[in-house]
Amino acid sequence: MPVISFANAKGGAGKTTAALLLATEVAERGKSVTIFDADPQKWISRWCELPNRSSRISVISEISPASITEQITDAAATSDYVIVDLEGTENLVVANALSVSDLVVVPIQGSSMDARGGAKILTLIGKLEKIVRHEIRHCVVLTRTNAAVTTRAMKAVQDFLAVQGIDVLSTPIVERAAYRDLFEFGGGLGDQSPKQITNLDKAKENAEMFAAEVLERAIVVPQRRWYHLFKKAS
Repeated sequence: MPVISFANAKGGAGKTTAALLLATEVAERGKSVTIFDADPQKWISRWCELPNRSSRISVISEISPASITEQITDAAATSDYVIVDLEGTENLVVANALSVSDLVVVPIQGSSMDARGGAKILTLIGKLEKIVRHEIRHCVVLTRTNAAVTTRAMKAVQDFLAVQGIDVLSTPIVERAAYRDLFEFGGGLGDQSPKQITNLDKAKENAEMFAAEVLERAIVVPQRRWYHLFKKAS
């Protein structure tokens, strides 16, 4: 089933929040999810230990460059969706995970540093496509945006992406207190109380639209060439 990786060569771009939002939205739709927590901060592993985690979500944090490809392959055979939260750098774990992904989502905040980090991942994807000899689908999601105002820095990032012809989700991830609270209190947005969180309904709507766009792009190609290449090499 679909393997969706979140990557940016710069830390703090919103990868973990985007990955967790997608995972919890998928679980609320009744699907099983395996999350690979490859971020050294292990925020999703910590979230997994909090109350209200869906039984449909499992988290794997023991990962190495030598094992991650096979681990993802095995998880994809048993879970409806595999979501990979990658480290904010370029290394062998990141490259191996990207090479077996059906979709790579590159979160970018409204800053030139985030844009450069995202550009490094897009360049890496281009190199990996030559190695695995097939397209690695990818898109950008703008993160931590202001629902009311588009900053000058964000506009510059949007213009840069448009000039490059990069696929950008029409739904950005808006900065919401509800998203931060997931890492404090556990569960998904459906487990949070509207009495305790401001604009929870808007956060839910934003997350649902974001997830819908990602899942629409993550349709698995009938013949996964990377899967057969990996199995042949094994």
